[in-house]
Amino acid sequence: MKKTLILVRHATAEDQSFRIKDFDRNLNSKGLSESLAMGKWLVEEGVKPDLLVSSPASRAFKTAEIIAGQYKIPVDAIQTQAGIYDGGPRAYLQAVTTVQEAHSTLMLFGHNPDITYFAEYLSGASIGSMKKGSAVFIEFKNQKWEEISAKTGDLVLYKTPKQIREDE
Repeated sequence: MKKTLILVRHATAEDQSFRIKDFDRNLNSKGLSESLAMGKWLVEEGVKPDLLVSSPASRAFKTAEIIAGQYKIPVDAIQTQAGIYDGGPRAYLQAVTTVQEAHSTLMLFGHNPDITYFAEYLSGASIGSMKKGSAVFIEFKNQKWEEISAKTGDLVLYKTPKQIREDE
């Protein structure tokens, strides 16, 4: 059975300051509109995630929450995995390889630079640096989640909020 992994980088967050821990940074108004645009686009395109997994950091989880809202998925259905915040690409791989086989489409919300490294690691494609709020679609043919590793997937699509707005 084909598996689809959708990697979503969190949308634009408030600037880092000494008053706010990096983990607690929230989306700013641009980030809120980027998340909303991406969520609407995903729904319109007929993308149907079976499972949403997010970093527990505020900006990533809020991005997941807004996109889930477009699908009418309750917030408590979003799973969090602490390692996605600062555990490096290995934590992303663990989040993917532990998904139950019943799921065919996983949407994973995380942070740069790790999310970009992870997308390139899985697909062998050169993406550069994922833009805030963007999504990368990687497909795996005839593989179980637990078998996914380096260069086992095909980069199918890379979409940014800016591209979505230009298409409207």
